[in-house]
Amino acid sequence: MGEVLPFRREEAVPRPEPLWREALGSQLREERLDRDERLVDVAGRAGVSAQYLSEVERGLKEPSSEVLAAVAGALGLRVSELTSRAAVRQRRVPRSPVCLAA
Repeated sequence: MGEVLPFRREEAVPRPEPLWREALGSQLREERLDRDERLVDVAGRAGVSAQYLSEVERGLKEPSSEVLAAVAGALGLRVSELTSRAAVRQRRVPRSPVCLAA
């Protein structure tokens, strides 16, 4: 018989953080559904197509700041409220100060 190797536990691979567009889109969808709003109604108030808003909610498109402000406004939110909720929900808020360099 061949050599028997000892059982080795596989290490858990940490799940990668979602992209910002995915976290934001997920939060937009949650806000819309919490208000029992239809995609077409929110999109209409925001001045974007329902198709585009759907793609934003699914994390497929990254909206401009103008579109983000329009959609947030259509949901009765400020952009800062929306982004803060998305950040907290996805654990993207740093627990300590961070220095970013360009």
